[in-house]
Amino acid sequence: MTTSTRREFLKGLGMAAFVTLPGRRRSPGRSRKGSSGLLFTSAGKTCLIRVDGGGFRTFDFSVPDQATWQPGPLLGDGRRMIFLSMETRRDGPGRSFEEYYTQTPTHLWVYDLEKDSLSEIATRDRLAVFYTPQLLLKDGRMLVQVVRNKVGQVYNINLDGSDAREFTKAGEGLPYGFSLRPDGKRVAFHLASPSGYQVWTSDSWGGNRQLVVGHPDHLYFAPAWSPDGTWLAFEDCRYKDDPGHDWADVCVAREDGTGFRVLTEGQLQWFGATYGNPQNKGGGSNVVTWTHDGRILLVRKLPGSKVAWQYQVGKPDVDHFNREYQPDLARGGTEIVRLDPRDGSMKSLSGSDRPAWDFRATESPDGRWVAFCRCATGESPALWVMRSDGSSPRMLSQGIDGRGADHPRWY
Repeated sequence: MTTSTRREFLKGLGMAAFVTLPGRRRSPGRSRKGSSGLLFTSAGKTCLIRVDGGGFRTFDFSVPDQATWQPGPLLGDGRRMIFLSMETRRDGPGRSFEEYYTQTPTHLWVYDLEKDSLSEIATRDRLAVFYTPQLLLKDGRMLVQVVRNKVGQVYNINLDGSDAREFTKAGEGLPYGFSLRPDGKRVAFHLASPSGYQVWTSDSWGGNRQLVVGHPDHLYFAPAWSPDGTWLAFEDCRYKDDPGHDWADVCVAREDGTGFRVLTEGQLQWFGATYGNPQNKGGGSNVVTWTHDGRILLVRKLPGSKVAWQYQVGKPDVDHFNREYQPDLARGGTEIVRLDPRDGSMKSLSGSDRPAWDFRATESPDGRWVAFCRCATGESPALWVMRSDGSSPRMLSQGIDGRGADHPRWY
């Protein structure tokens, strides 16, 4: 595995790629035309806000020794959801990310929104201290990433942790970026393998695998099923020319690899998003998402743009960031675009007279809104929302104490 693909592989060790159950589009009692809500992360906490800007809430579970919390999907009853918590990280000054990060104990929980109760799950027959949930399945089971001795595997388990079955074998590479086909019968994922990043599909037990696409010169990432379950959209980063993984193209293919097409040119998608300043920095991979009518939301690079956080080629990566802040070199930004996979046409949604860095675009379940993050160079991102046609954009939150809002997800 090359240095660049290994770095992205290590990123996968910390990814909690939660996906909502197919058909689980709204909570009981909520009108499809009513206000939707958004979950997002800020300052290591999970927050909630309505699309009209009201109802802001920070989840503070007051559980001892838990340093950070991340929200997961709603369960089928629409009132319970999964959370991931992590204790204080075991890596840090003098301790490498690669060796010590996955020695950090994590915990999985179910939170009842109506009863305001929290219960730990995945405690039975625990295989390692480091679990991160990857996908909630239709039969009351889930896929979790388990790391032992720096080797990652994915298991299919009951929610209580029992009956763990290998989804992948140790040593074949780490799968993440999971997506469940709308009928619940097939799973798509990318595999960080010794031969590079490949896109695969399988059944929910990891069997009947089908290679969709793979090439050692390409980093194929985060496949997502179309609403009708006939296409996969994913990213293609040419990492040998872009070791920081800043940019990528958007591709589509059917689950057996037929119909493969690259929909963009020139690595237009902002892939490895980075933001903030030395006092409050952050980032993470942008992934493509579908709209309800079969279009794709793309984070498009404005011509000539350059990020402020420049990747340091050849420098040992001790913090899993490995970038130097160079705001004087930064220019341009990105915009949210709706891409039609049938003909490759694009419509700008979030473009403005003042360039900014827009990212994390996701459409609401009813198709009326698009949430996204926006920040200027050197600033922390804020949570924004606009109508699905790009009109009426407005900021919802700058996060806790203005420290930023990231990773929005509709509920």
